[in-house]
Amino acid sequence: MALSPTPAQRRVIDAADPATGRLRGSETQLAALVKRGLAFRHPRPPHDHFLTPAGHRIRDAGAEPDPPASPEPAAADDSDGGVFAARVGGEEDVAERTGPARLREVRGAWQGLLELRRMTRPDGSTELPCAWERTHLVRAAALALEAAEHRPAGPEGDDGYRVRATPQPEAVAVHEPDDTARRACARTLERAGWQVGEHTEPRTRARYLLASPRKV
Repeated sequence: MALSPTPAQRRVIDAADPATGRLRGSETQLAALVKRGLAFRHPRPPHDHFLTPAGHRIRDAGAEPDPPASPEPAAADDSDGGVFAARVGGEEDVAERTGPARLREVRGAWQGLLELRRMTRPDGSTELPCAWERTHLVRAAALALEAAEHRPAGPEGDDGYRVRATPQPEAVAVHEPDDTARRACARTLERAGWQVGEHTEPRTRARYLLASPRKV
């Protein structure tokens, strides 16, 4: 379990950059936050420190920390016991996944995913999806959409996106009944490094997106 930060460490957490989670503090303070699972040190120069999702939640909610989360984004998926799940559309517990605090958490998770891309590519680029995204397609696509503030569908089947797995091993389907919103989702995924095409369901004639992580 992660340890609670000291008052001095809490001040460092509270002063983190609200968008990226970048930290400023003494080497001792930063190293202690890393040990507690509340921060991680970027492996590339200048070796800045950033909040993990657990650190973001402590800053946003003033709560006791969750179990430590590595920069490999459990931040973007809780299916394997992680601490955050992007909305894929159609969830029942919508009330717990809305509001300013949720938006900050989503943006923090997205920044963490970009950092993972940077850390795992030889050129430090963030333009293409990383290996984690290729093995968590639904959650990765949903995180890109939610971080861009697209509206996920609610539990009653109202308008909004729904990201679902497909029989294709490297593709997800994005269902959005509104034409304008669907095209906006496509643009967001393309900017996030996904290859996107629009297709028609043979039986219902409904339009949907088929998206795959780009490799080049």
